[in-house]
Amino acid sequence: MTFSIVARDPLTGDLGIAVASKFLAVGAVVPHATAGVGAVATQALANVRYGPDGLALLAQGGSATQVLAELVAGDDSSAHRQAGIVDALGGAATITGGECLDWAGGRTGEGVAVQGNILAGPAVVDAMIVTYQAGGMPFPELLLDALEAGDREGGDQRGRQSAALLVVREGGGYGGGNDRWIDLRVDDHRAPIDELKRLLDINHLLMDRPAAEDLLPIDEAMADELRLLLADAGYAPSNAGRGSNLAAAVEASGMTRTGEPRAMPAGWDSGWEGALSEWMGVENLEERAAARGWIDPRVLEHLREHAR
Repeated sequence: MTFSIVARDPLTGDLGIAVASKFLAVGAVVPHATAGVGAVATQALANVRYGPDGLALLAQGGSATQVLAELVAGDDSSAHRQAGIVDALGGAATITGGECLDWAGGRTGEGVAVQGNILAGPAVVDAMIVTYQAGGMPFPELLLDALEAGDREGGDQRGRQSAALLVVREGGGYGGGNDRWIDLRVDDHRAPIDELKRLLDINHLLMDRPAAEDLLPIDEAMADELRLLLADAGYAPSNAGRGSNLAAAVEASGMTRTGEPRAMPAGWDSGWEGALSEWMGVENLEERAAARGWIDPRVLEHLREHAR
């Protein structure tokens, strides 16, 4: 009743799972992953212990193939289970129990496992792995593209209801406090994969941290524009309390800023710097905070759009 893809990004080592199903809140059951350890999808009549138990075995040094075999060997109802595992080295394994409902099966390749049950046919998993292996886009988008390819081939033959995307990387979570870089769920929707793609775009805006080399310096011309935009949005320094002092709270929390401070130009001082930080806090853009005298281009773009 579910189809999923489990994979490791060969460029970054990120691990991820994308899944869709005619099942309420599939993201609460199927995906499990730990950065630097591995990723597990457990489905069909899912044994949810495959997630934490599989990750524990992977952390002890087991390969994807070894871990999946051990999970199945200890499960009296393994004939009703389906699972896919990718380990931190890119090893991949998938298994479909003999009692899973047709069509049911999976495919594996280097660093990827796809699987599904109660599907329209084998073309679903075939399209998923071919799409993933073709590459050509960032890892999270590629996982969703593969999921969408399976959906176009019929997906879950019962219909659509939910989808989820989980991607982990070391320190990738909010504030760097955990590894859950992307953890998105669409629990009940007529077009859950489309909605998941929309949420991923928002997630990138709010949660991705900029690279220092991508930051734009706030020179005099930039300062002139920023003052106009912030004033238009109601965030001139005279309105410092507009966001209930979110900027101060963010600073007090120890949130890391990207880059090294630079001298501020004429027309840009600590008051305007604070106003920018306050607006960013209200817009939930604190993960994109840059060092004094710099601005993330995505923040600038969003501020321009907000002003319009």
